[in-house]
Amino acid sequence: MSRTEKPIDKTISIEELIQRIPSSVRFLSEKGIRCIVCGEPIWGTLEEAALEKGLTPEEIDAVVEELNKMAQN
Repeated sequence: MSRTEKPIDKTISIEELIQRIPSSVRFLSEKGIRCIVCGEPIWGTLEEAALEKGLTPEEIDAVVEELNKMAQN
């Protein structure tokens, strides 16, 4: 993540997330969250996609934290 980019949060769109962190596709798939590679159309936020897959708010926060770590590398 560059110094000018804002941190990732649960309101980020899936499209923007994947543009910013291409490796997030695999990470999201491992968490059961739909992604572009899966062939499903993606509309909405990380939180919406995670809730659709049954993740709890705490699990979503953990995913966001991990994605921010990935963005720093």
